[in-house]
Amino acid sequence: MAGYQTYINSMNERIRNQFSNSSPFDFKHISPLKSIENFNDVGPSVVMASPSGLQSGLSRQLFEMWCYDKINACVIPGYVVEGMLAKTIINEPKEVTLMNGLTAPLNMQVHYMSFSAHADFAQTSTFLKELMPPNIILVHGEANEMGRLKQKLITQFADRNTKIISPKNCQSVEMYFNSEKMAKTIGRLAEKTPEVGETVSGLLVKKAFTYQIMMISMSSCSYPQNISQRITIDHTGAFGVLKHRLKQMFESVSMNGCPAFCVHERLTVEYESEKHISLRWRSDPISDMVSDSVVALVLNISREIPKVVVESEEATKTEEENNKKAEKVIHALLVSLFGENGRLIISVDGNVAHLGKQSGNVESENEGLKERVRVAFQRIENAVKPIPLSVS
Repeated sequence: MAGYQTYINSMNERIRNQFSNSSPFDFKHISPLKSIENFNDVGPSVVMASPSGLQSGLSRQLFEMWCYDKINACVIPGYVVEGMLAKTIINEPKEVTLMNGLTAPLNMQVHYMSFSAHADFAQTSTFLKELMPPNIILVHGEANEMGRLKQKLITQFADRNTKIISPKNCQSVEMYFNSEKMAKTIGRLAEKTPEVGETVSGLLVKKAFTYQIMMISMSSCSYPQNISQRITIDHTGAFGVLKHRLKQMFESVSMNGCPAFCVHERLTVEYESEKHISLRWRSDPISDMVSDSVVALVLNISREIPKVVVESEEATKTEEENNKKAEKVIHALLVSLFGENGRLIISVDGNVAHLGKQSGNVESENEGLKERVRVAFQRIENAVKPIPLSVS
């Protein structure tokens, strides 16, 4: 009863008002029994004990105390599992095995009552007659009893195409259903109620689990329909960086005005302002996929804005300043290696090459040395010159 008193606030108002004066769960002839040590076995009594299978616990202890005397009785309510002591004594054997391994005579009366939350055969068959389901799956029961129930149901539903299955644990079951869908007619189709068996023509529109049928005018279908889409995205990076990234992803990126370019002749990217770019395309499955890819790329670049801004600040320098800086760096590297002359003389294994510091022209009778010096000068020049990041 302690459980009921603990959750008294969850009960109705009458019980709560009564509890404020005295507990409605204090009964004169009913008391809780915590353990067998607290039980005073004097005089007649009725004990409701668990577990119902008599395999252990208080119910098993009381059974072993009372099974010797024929004036005692054991009432088993509901279903019991095969192999439990309660299942054994239903057949009223002469002896039973105690928990200590010894045997004792079974003189007490044993009664079985169908008193549980599970339905019996009469209730189950009545329920199935009302539903008449195409598939019946029997679970959660003893194998022998389930087999008996299955055979009775097969006999009862023999005149119907009912599939009755009693699967084992972890066995898969497949069922097939032919469900009917209901659609509402709207517009002109709803002006007239169709007759039974009449065919209704129109456009079926599905939204979530609802369906609607609407009439389509032939005039609206006589010419192709095009949907143009335009979206503006925040983008504070350099437009040239975006073009460079798109060329890495798509094979065809061409100029389409200034400043704008076209991706695969399906999508146009335009430079709106320092903080925005716009995308325009004509809707179709492929163009929509291209636009989604470009939007994802632009958003990814936006996360790298600090790095892109630094690069764009360097790119704002004029081309002349960049060239002068490159010439100074190249000159310093070459002078530190070969000397101060206007034309550098490079000698390797007795072969001589002359290099012009400004033009990069190489003169040598040895073609191998000439090519090596030319390639080395070109790599130094490419390494020290910045990458142009112009808007166009």
